Amino acid sequence: MLAHGVTILVGHFGSGKTEIAINGALDLARRGERVTLVDLDTVKPYFRCRALASRVAERDVRVVASDVEKAGLDAPRISSDLHDVFLKDDRRVIVDVGGDPVGALAIGAIADALPAGEVEHLLVLNFARPHTEAVSQAVAMARAIEAAARLPLSGLVANTNLMGETTLDVLRDGLRLTGQTAAILNLPIAFAAVEERLVGALSPSWASCPVLPIRRLVFPPVVPPERPAASMAPCAIAWRPRPSSQVVASGGSSLSPRVPAVKGA
Repeated sequence: MLAHGVTILVGHFGSGKTEIAINGALDLARRGERVTLVDLDTVKPYFRCRALASRVAERDVRVVASDVEKAGLDAPRISSDLHDVFLKDDRRVIVDVGGDPVGALAIGAIADALPAGEVEHLLVLNFARPHTEAVSQAVAMARAIEAAARLPLSGLVANTNLMGETTLDVLRDGLRLTGQTAAILNLPIAFAAVEERLVGALSPSWASCPVLPIRRLVFPPVVPPERPAASMAPCAIAWRPRPSSQVVASGGSSLSPRVPAVKGA
């Protein structure tokens, strides 16, 4: 799990790849690794690794980001020292790429700097989100991302969740659908991401792949209508938008404004 020199995480909006990128970086740091977290997400106006740069720096996790806001363009302006991260830095590198094939185009900006043989390209799948509610959709998205990035996928990450409403049944169904997708694409499941509160309830035989415990760190620009932001808890309904983003630390898993029911293939 996250065993390569460079790990690139891709996936559709709401897949949870940013949470996985941050949690994965912190997990490596806890194990004594020096880590650089590269934020190449040019698709979403929030859910970005750069929002937690100061906090993860306390764990010796460095954040390098594109300057898409300063550029004022749809395409990212790559930070001048980004290539040095791959060419000169001896740190482990995790790259969070913007969702869908459009976001995957950003990989082309760093392709010439990626070290040969040291890169894993992982697709994060959440079958409880739009656009990946069925295996056929996940397969189509995987192939479109590969084409846009011009970099083959090396594995899948199972991350099906319903925020605070996630149950063991939801996890099992998501892992089953991820397995079906992996079989069609002839790819392994690199690992499964599971909310911390549920990890202890998993049986030893729950999955043949490693499990990454997820602690929710990034919140969207919404707050529950009856609770202050400081005590915000995951909730699937009755959320209202706020004009600016908010990032706090708490427990849980990835959040998307829309949460459909998990469907089969």
